[in-house]
Amino acid sequence: MNPIVVIGSGLAGFNTVKEFRKLDKETPVVVLTADDGRNYSKPMLSTGFTKEKSADDLAMASPEQVAEQFNVTVRTGVHVAGIDTDRRRVLLPDDHLDYSALVLALGADTWTPPLDGDAVGEVFSVNDLMDYGRFRQALEGNKSVTILGGGLVGCEFANDLSNGGFQVSLVEPLGRCLPMLLPEAASAAVGRGLESLGVTFHFGPLAKAVHHNRNGQGLVTELSDGTHLKSDLVLSAIGLRPRIDLAKDAGLRTNRGILTDRTLRTSAPDVYALGDCAEVEGHVLPYVLPLMAGARALAKTLAGEATPVSYGVMPVTIKTPACPVVVCPPPEELEGEWDVQADGNDVQALFRDQEGALRGYALTGEAVKEKLKLNKELPALMP
Repeated sequence: MNPIVVIGSGLAGFNTVKEFRKLDKETPVVVLTADDGRNYSKPMLSTGFTKEKSADDLAMASPEQVAEQFNVTVRTGVHVAGIDTDRRRVLLPDDHLDYSALVLALGADTWTPPLDGDAVGEVFSVNDLMDYGRFRQALEGNKSVTILGGGLVGCEFANDLSNGGFQVSLVEPLGRCLPMLLPEAASAAVGRGLESLGVTFHFGPLAKAVHHNRNGQGLVTELSDGTHLKSDLVLSAIGLRPRIDLAKDAGLRTNRGILTDRTLRTSAPDVYALGDCAEVEGHVLPYVLPLMAGARALAKTLAGEATPVSYGVMPVTIKTPACPVVVCPPPEELEGEWDVQADGNDVQALFRDQEGALRGYALTGEAVKEKLKLNKELPALMP
């Protein structure tokens, strides 16, 4: 019997395996991963300096431990060359692997803006545990970091690195913290919280270039308004893009992500996708709650009981303890308006549609305590 093959060893891949093994102990499963295969929780990468955790500390299990615990084969350092959906085969550089079902848990790539300068190759991004290990090692003995991007990852790292004793400068062209997730009053509260830790903001300009400092010490980030920011390291946290190239090259239907139905089935037979790489009935949700819901549903489908995924209320907790944030973004393109009540950094912003129904919220500071009450009022995202 050909195995179920899972490509990807992040939260999506490992949680699918974990949930599947609760239902089926024996069907062979092979996990293919391009990295070193350690099991870890990606959201913990932006809390490592606060908690004084190395990459090894954040690893929950080695690939050998995962293989033994879940009765699976884990193949590390594997770069998949392609997928032949007609032959039901994963193509490897010098081999192939036939599958009975294929799970694409490919995740998302970080996006670095086009930059000039002789130090572009030294700009870091942190997208997995190995990235985190390299970044943490590079920071040893250094004191300052410039972060490009003030979205979720950028703000979380600004808070975490500040807690770790680093001087942080953050560049965000859209003019405020978390501009794609929060209304202005909530953005301002997060900005004040991070400023209280010593974070310096550069709102408005774009990063144009990263150069080596002329004296040989550190880097200089050149902004579009002529500002030059000196720091020891530069971290790009602009955003994530679903990894779709492998699926696209195999002829699977893609849009922003790999297109799936409610059972996470792609346009090819017995090929599924979930997590950051998937677009489920129009939803691209690179967050933990939808990923876990997907893993539970897909495990049942793989075990023989076709199960559509359901997304209830899916709040996102942003790890900025200097100003706690929980946000449940309203559906894109929905017409309505924000009703904002603010008391210092305690902001309750409620998004109501044209009929007055609650369709989203953003809470900061002490207002995050209202989350559970508001969740009961919100409709499920995808019942």
